Amino acid sequence: MDNPVKAGNEPVLIELKSGKSIWWCACGRSEAQPFCDGSHKGTTEIMPLLFTPEKDESAYLCTCKRTKTPPYCDGSHLET
Repeated sequence: MDNPVKAGNEPVLIELKSGKSIWWCACGRSEAQPFCDGSHKGTTEIMPLLFTPEKDESAYLCTCKRTKTPPYCDGSHLET
């Protein structure tokens, strides 16, 4: 199984809109972090995560790809 590429060292603050689905990059190869741009196609079997926020809110989305609560940052980037 492929491992994701670490795309960043800290999360990105995103304004989420209730009911608006978003593709979160799970492989780390996207140039549009933290969103998927299709870079996984033909390079990895890791697929993006489609999620739909239940409410309007600001949220930190993971870019290190080690979070245990995808797509949300859980502080995994702080671990050594």
